[in-house]
Amino acid sequence: MVREKVVLAYSGGLDTSCILKWLIEKGFEVICYMGNIGQDEDFQAAREKALQIGAVKVVIDDIQESFVKEYVWPAINYGLLYENRYLLGTSLARPCISVGLVNCVKENKASYISHGATGKGNDQVRFELTCYTLMPEIKIIAPWRIEEFTKRFEGRQDLLKYAALNGIPVSVTPKAPWSMDANLMHISYESGILENPNNEPPEDLFIMTKSLFNSCNQSVRFEISFEKGIPIALKLANDQIVKHPVGILTTLNKIGGDHGVGRIDIVENRFLGLKSRGVYETPGGTILYQAHTDLEVFCLDKEIYRVKQLLRDRLSDYIYNGFWFSPEGQYVRNCLDLAGEKVQGTVKVQVYKGSVTILGRVSNTTTYNEDLVSMDRHSTFSPQDASGFINIQAIRLKEYHRLQKQNL
Repeated sequence: MVREKVVLAYSGGLDTSCILKWLIEKGFEVICYMGNIGQDEDFQAAREKALQIGAVKVVIDDIQESFVKEYVWPAINYGLLYENRYLLGTSLARPCISVGLVNCVKENKASYISHGATGKGNDQVRFELTCYTLMPEIKIIAPWRIEEFTKRFEGRQDLLKYAALNGIPVSVTPKAPWSMDANLMHISYESGILENPNNEPPEDLFIMTKSLFNSCNQSVRFEISFEKGIPIALKLANDQIVKHPVGILTTLNKIGGDHGVGRIDIVENRFLGLKSRGVYETPGGTILYQAHTDLEVFCLDKEIYRVKQLLRDRLSDYIYNGFWFSPEGQYVRNCLDLAGEKVQGTVKVQVYKGSVTILGRVSNTTTYNEDLVSMDRHSTFSPQDASGFINIQAIRLKEYHRLQKQNL
């Protein structure tokens, strides 16, 4: 009897290792897929572990450059910010990984995709909606939503017993009392002691960033150049220029991390309706977001910028909820790409102890007219015209006051 093939989104951790064994018990031929998006992972050790458990194949896919160029850079260009605070590091990684999963399914002629996302979280939605969009005929196995699985395994202790029973290697290092997800853009922390929103995150939780008390005492200056809203070059103080996308992001991560830039602690609204507490580190992304925002206000027409903000908020919701490849997502991205065409130039930045300060900007696509706004000469502006402008604007205010007085 030919066993059906399933591609498992594999991390090498306890959950997906147990799911791998469980799928094999259910009669599937399992191919493990690991997308390298910059997480600190011993991929060779994870490969050996998966093969030892019984995977027929382990695919380790280096998608770091694709992640930055096709997801992080557009997010910076669009100014994405979920609920005005979260830079969407995990949300952006999920469609990137899902593309790799679908490609792996096609290359290996598999019938199923499986994952270890929990039934309360956002990731199950992000993975599955993307996979269904890219490959409508795909079938999904989500163990944490299958009654047989959830009755057998309520949590970590049950998984540990199963691992011991089946000879699945488990790290001897005690698990941190929170869960963590990392990529080139950020690290997110949730669950465990963080589930109480009044518990302060301990300092040893943070990996990418130093605390302000231990951060560098010397400020750092550099320049970031953008073309059509996309970062294209980072010029450092020693005149070193970084142009490779992954290099730009990792260099800014180091600079921002050394100065404690990019930490946030928030309660956010999940797509499923639950509120969730999350702690995030996004040092390089925070620097890029602030530099890009400064440049686009400088470059864009006032009304275009305001329309862009409305579309930005809508797209942030779409991507947080897993709709990167949806019709509405593609439409709004196309609109925002048009605005980004005018965002070109260079921004001077200073980073120091948690702050990102914009020192200057230059662009050849801005409508800023130094001669016209100068306080030392009239140029083509007629001061007398302002009187008519003010009088017209005042009509509404005078009538409002008249009505208020009349109704006293």
